[in-house]
Amino acid sequence: MRQPDAVTERIFKDASLVVLGHGTEESENSAAPVFQHAAELRRRNIFGEVREAFWKQEPQIREVLGVISAPRVFIAPLFVSEGYFAGRVIPRELGFEQQSSLITPGSKRFYCRSVGTHDRMTGVILSRAVEVVGKFPFPRTPKNSETTLLIAGHGTEKDENSRWPIERQAALIRSKNIYADVQSIFLEETPRISECYSLARTRNLVIVPFFISDGLHTQEDIPVLLGEAKKSVAERLAAGQPAWRNPTERNGRLVWYSPAVGTAPEMAEVILERVYETAENS
Repeated sequence: MRQPDAVTERIFKDASLVVLGHGTEESENSAAPVFQHAAELRRRNIFGEVREAFWKQEPQIREVLGVISAPRVFIAPLFVSEGYFAGRVIPRELGFEQQSSLITPGSKRFYCRSVGTHDRMTGVILSRAVEVVGKFPFPRTPKNSETTLLIAGHGTEKDENSRWPIERQAALIRSKNIYADVQSIFLEETPRISECYSLARTRNLVIVPFFISDGLHTQEDIPVLLGEAKKSVAERLAAGQPAWRNPTERNGRLVWYSPAVGTAPEMAEVILERVYETAENS
């Protein structure tokens, strides 16, 4: 990956970066990755300023854009796909429609592609899988040849693009022949997350949630779908414990469950790559 150099930093000193998340009032963890990666990019001092914004909570994107005075504004959607919200609703409501740039009084705005469709997400997924197994090697670190990697996504019938990044990553990693098998599973589409036990051909399963935050879906819905009692999950979370204990034996399988991909430190680099390519193509 191209690292920021002095030329790049001078160019972006006239620009504002807005890290845009979905947000929700139902889970305080939903916004955490936006603040996490915005803080890291702010620390690097590449842009004139870095701001956080959301679609469904404060500070909302329209409000943030309304107070930015920089000549260039890059909006980087921290979304896993270019589906219903990031690919249709948000760009339409912000005035981008079919274009990625928009001239407004005093500035030019750029709408970047979603981070989840970037090629670097392959490395983020693999890093998450290796990390969780290495951290919890009980009773021993499983061999990759004896392990099935499952990438868990949301999926929605509202937009077929929602599941595409997950299936694409599963295919890319499968072609590398690192694991015995690689499958994609979904919350709202087939194959469902609860079907993972019948899909896998190995005793060891590593499940990586292809979500931005460790919010309601990853901390409550998915553990329950994997077989944990809803009451147990609620009690663990209330006590500040992980919703899933790694590894857990379930249905004759040993299951490791990683944090969401969107919370990985490497995501700051993916955001930068999206900004660089947008700037180069403008």
